[in-house]
Amino acid sequence: MIIVSACLLGENCKYSGGNNYNEDVIRYLEGKNYLPVCPEIAGGLSSPRPPAEIQNGRVVDKEGKDLTAAFLKGAEVTLSLAKKHAASLCILKANSPSCGCGRIYDGTFRGKRIPGNGKTAALLLQNGFQVVTEEDLKRD
Repeated sequence: MIIVSACLLGENCKYSGGNNYNEDVIRYLEGKNYLPVCPEIAGGLSSPRPPAEIQNGRVVDKEGKDLTAAFLKGAEVTLSLAKKHAASLCILKANSPSCGCGRIYDGTFRGKRIPGNGKTAALLLQNGFQVVTEEDLKRD
């Protein structure tokens, strides 16, 4: 079973109300069992919503609202699903404060990326799951 960010499959759960449909992900998943998840929606957030980034370990939206609790709840829900379904791989959305793996936005809302992991990616990695992003699939 592969856990995959729902936005990469075309679900309109992105903060802007849209999605991040990705042909590379769709091709990779052909013939494989997968489970779409959106940690942010699972954490109780709506779509659309203001964009959020990690600042000093907290997830804060562009209006200054602290969303850390919702992001952590979504991470826990995703971890529970990964464990329940014995996920062999998690394909998550690059740069996201939930799903970014290896690189995330720097918290200034200026589009600058820094080394780091989103809350869901970090929790999955801490629990031994393999996490990649759609950008990693392009390199394969």
